[in-house]
Parts: sequence; C-alpha cells; structure tokens
Amino acid sequence: MIEYPNFLNKIFDKLKKNDARVIIIGGFIRDYLLNIESNDIDIEVYNISSFEKLENILKEFGRINRVGKSFGVCKLKIDNFVLDFTLPRIDSKIASGHSGFDIKIQKNLDFIDATRRRDFSMNAIGYDVATKILLDPFNGIYDLKEKTLKMVDAETFIEDPLRVLRAVQFCARFDLKMDEELFLLCKRMIETNMLSELAKERIYEEIKKLLLKSKKPSIGFKLLKKLGTLKYFSNFEFEENWLCSMNAIDKIAELKITNEKTNEVLMLSSLCYQFTSPQIQSFISKLSNDKALLNGIIILKKNLKTILDISSKEIKDYDIYKLSTKVNIEELTILSEALFGLGKSIASRAKELNIINKKTPAILLGRDLIVSGIKPSSEFSKILDSAYEAQMHGEFFSRDGAIKWLSDYLD
Repeated sequence: MIEYPNFLNKIFDKLKKNDARVIIIGGFIRDYLLNIESNDIDIEVYNISSFEKLENILKEFGRINRVGKSFGVCKLKIDNFVLDFTLPRIDSKIASGHSGFDIKIQKNLDFIDATRRRDFSMNAIGYDVATKILLDPFNGIYDLKEKTLKMVDAETFIEDPLRVLRAVQFCARFDLKMDEELFLLCKRMIETNMLSELAKERIYEEIKKLLLKSKKPSIGFKLLKKLGTLKYFSNFEFEENWLCSMNAIDKIAELKITNEKTNEVLMLSSLCYQFTSPQIQSFISKLSNDKALLNGIIILKKNLKTILDISSKEIKDYDIYKLSTKVNIEELTILSEALFGLGKSIASRAKELNIINKKTPAILLGRDLIVSGIKPSSEFSKILDSAYEAQMHGEFFSRDGAIKWLSDYLD
C-alpha cells in the first residue's frame, strides 16, 4: 500500500463520483519505494473525456495552471505539493523539438498502452487508488531492486532526446547502472546529433538535477563522457584536470549548503575552475543565459588564487577582511576545500569575525565627515576608503575610535 497526502482523498473522491479511475504514477511512486520524500505527484485520470471536463472537476481545489493543456496535463499546487493530472494519451512524433508531437487523448486506453510512452521502467509503476494495487507492467520494481535503469520501449524512447540526459541524471541520483541496451541506444542518439534538437534550457535542467540532487555527481559526468555527450561543450576539456573536477563536485555534494543557487554556482565553478574567463563564458552560455550565475562563477574563479596565497602564510585578519570585500568567503572556502583541501581555517576565522557571508560594515560614515566640518566633495570617497582600510587593519573598533582616527587623519 502506498501512502500519499491525506488532502488528496477529497480530490480522488470527487473524481470517483465522476466515474474516473485514478492512478498515481511516476516519480512519486518510485521515490516512495526508495524511501525518498517527494512533493511532486503525477496522477493519471482514466474515463474522463476531455481536458475541459477534468479542469471543471478540479477547479474547486485551487488555481489550475493550464500550461500543459496541449499535452493533456493539468497542474495544481496545494501547499508544498505540485500535482500533475494527466489524461491517458498516445504520443506520435511528427516534428523535431519538445513540442513536435501529435497528442491523442483516449479516455479508455489500456494502462499498459498508456504507460508505454514513459521513459524508464521505474517511472512506469502505477498505484490504483481504488483497488490499492501496484501496477507494474514493465517490471520497474524488480529493476529498482537490481539497481538497473531500463527503458520502457525503444521506439518511444528515441522520440525525446532529452531522455538521454534524464537517464544519466537518474543513474547518478539513485546510484543505478545503465542497462546495456539503453546505453547503446543513448550512445547512438548522441552520435546522430539528436541532442542538437534540444533547447539549452531543457539540457541545463537535467544537468542541474544531476549536480544538485546526486550524492555523487561524478557518476553522471563519467557516464556523460562514456556516452560522448561532452562533445556538445567545446571548452569542456576534462582530460588534464578530470579527476580533480570529479572529486570536487562529489566533495561539494557533501559540503553544500541550503541555498540551491549557491550550490549551483559552486558545482559549475568546480567543473571549469581551470578555464579562462572567456572559456567560462563560452561554457556557461551553452547552458544558461543567467548573468548572475556567470558572474558568480567568474568571481569565485578570480579569488581562488587569493585563498592559496593566504593559506601559504600566517593568516592575518586584514587579509580575511579584505577578501570579504571581494567575494562571499563561505562560497569560496567551500570551493577551495573541495578543489585543494584548503579553506577551513579561513572560514573558521571569518565566522568569528562575522564576515563569512558579508563584508564588515564601515564604522566611519559620510555623515561623520559632515559633522566634523568637512563639506561634501570628491575627497569624501578617498577619506572613507582610507578609513575602511584602517578599520580592517585594526586601527579602530568603535565609532569613538573612528572619530579619533579621522581627527588624526585630518591633522
């Protein structure tokens, strides 16, 4: 018996009153069997004739997102749960790209036929809500126990080249070995340039899941390399520093913090830490147009050498204060620790100084200069910069000390 959130019973009861057969399927069932918590629930609804009728049944439970209507998908968000209600359908590939499918909804479609369009056997396990029976037409439960990733159907699999990357990230996330037939098909899809059909945003979503959701992301990248996928990234020349980068992304997976955006920057920084700034820009542009992501990586790259320099001598507070004005020390020391095994002592002292995630605030401010009789001028910034340098050097620690420093400075 599969346990699911209680609030779903109200929705399921209403669907049953409309003669619908309700089956929970996909990632939620897979994750439940793996004892992994999941907030994404895919629900297939049989015996409902149209998307409009499904929408009408569900509208009392929340605001419906109609984005997936063309694919027979009705999205509903309740609390922290994202619900995808789908109607059974047959997909036929008629053109390249994500939207190049002819979708035919068939309310009485047999479960096995409806499930044949799914990618992997572990994602084709269903749970009939009424009978409380697991439906497993493609032996996904057995494959999970054997820790093997198998495709459902070779003919439908190749219709979406993104499944190659999904296969890789699933192997990394769940520590699975790829079935030989699946591996050879993925390799053939790559060799025939099928991945070139994909928008870079879709590619990056899978890369991001690989990086952020895997205990050992290196499993996925080694598999990408074996499959020949890295040819899509011309500057991604792993050979020279391959092992260091692989060890680093696995280390960051251990050290990562709660902020996913920061972890994203750290992971990508460890992959391209040997790149020049133009090479970093070229690599990231193949994945994302996110300028903040690119800038974050470049800033970390520029300051990595500083960590090495500081660590090679007696660590002084001034050096750490100065570093905090250029970069987030927590992010930099995590990256440095993952790449070189350096940074713990700097991070520890930065925490003591309360500058692990920010620079120390200036004690002497512009208004203090005005009170001291200095009229606003071009000299303001020069005086304030000198004061901040003096503060970082420990020449004063309070406002009274700052005022005295200013008096001495002006004299």
